Amino acid sequence: VQLQASGGGLVQPGGSLRLSCASSSSVFYNKHLAWYRQPPGKERELVATITKDRTTNYADSVTGRFTISRNNNLKELYLQMNDLKPEDTAVYRCVQYWGGLGGRAYWGQGTQVTVSS
Repeated sequence: VQLQASGGGLVQPGGSLRLSCASSSSVFYNKHLAWYRQPPGKERELVATITKDRTTNYADSVTGRFTISRNNNLKELYLQMNDLKPEDTAVYRCVQYWGGLGGRAYWGQGTQVTVSS
């Protein structure tokens, strides 16, 4: 399975970006998905998850600002990011779990998001 993330870039504080992740998996519709990020010099952290039934969960730091969604027909995962803050600066990676949430997974290559004035 290959995951191709896109949509990152440089944005000013308060701005918005929409990340996309295209999957090559034929069973995408039946898989749980997630976005992770790794800020510079820090450890990787979970940003948001969406189950195959579309139940979503968010890190406290992004709740109310980010929205995770999926399009099973297109086999794509999205992360709408609003009201971006400098602390959102990170490499964002999409994940497709083999089975349950938090278990083994396929990882995308990452897309850089930089929030700066």
